[in-house]
Amino acid sequence: MLMEIKGLTKRFGGLKAVSEFDIDVAEGEIVGLIGPNGAGKSTVFNLITGVLPVTSGTIMFRDADITRSQPNQVAKLGIGRTFQLNPLFPEFTVLENVTSSFDLHPHSSLADIFFNTPKYRRNEKFIKEMAHQILEIVGLSKEANELARNLAHGHQKMLGVARALATKPTMLLLDEPLAGMNPSEIQYSLDAIRGMRDNGITVLIVEHNMQVLSLCDRVVVISFGQKICEGLPEEVRANQEVISAYFGADYVC
Repeated sequence: MLMEIKGLTKRFGGLKAVSEFDIDVAEGEIVGLIGPNGAGKSTVFNLITGVLPVTSGTIMFRDADITRSQPNQVAKLGIGRTFQLNPLFPEFTVLENVTSSFDLHPHSSLADIFFNTPKYRRNEKFIKEMAHQILEIVGLSKEANELARNLAHGHQKMLGVARALATKPTMLLLDEPLAGMNPSEIQYSLDAIRGMRDNGITVLIVEHNMQVLSLCDRVVVISFGQKICEGLPEEVRANQEVISAYFGADYVC
């Protein structure tokens, strides 16, 4: 397994936001982590990436224990993520937003930058070429020179994904990438995420929108911080406990 999480628990005082949560992600998979609002999905992401400290449990990535790792250490190990609120530079072009995210690879010193050394020029050329490749993956090549603030909502969300891809992750955590999108934007985003997997990126996707099921190889359902179901998308869609979590205990499909 690329990532293995066992017994993950997060307490805020007397409240258990996540309780004894298990999830595995194999290399090359798209795994969905779904659940109703307030289920604990984003908290799981924050625990994986070191934004929040883990109360108990273990997080293994490539057989290394990253349970107590800091966010910068997690990123360097190859885990990238997006956020529900999209951090963009609105006055930068689409291309500039992506090139500005190459803070991990490659690295030029201040002296290289100041003296415009051959190393700096090589790095800048490499970054620009990689940024164009990333924009191709997420379907934003034609918008490369457009200001970020002028993009439609769905394209802005994918630009946030492109910025995360600039960290060269092995696994990408997508936090509600379909939120607020219209049907055409949703289809565009689903196609872009499939393109990421085709380019070797493993994806763990947190989503409230059940349309994400069409994208996933496997789905884990969380409710009130606990895993209630795991299986293939069609199995999860028909699970009465999942239906009750979304629509209420009295709902019958």
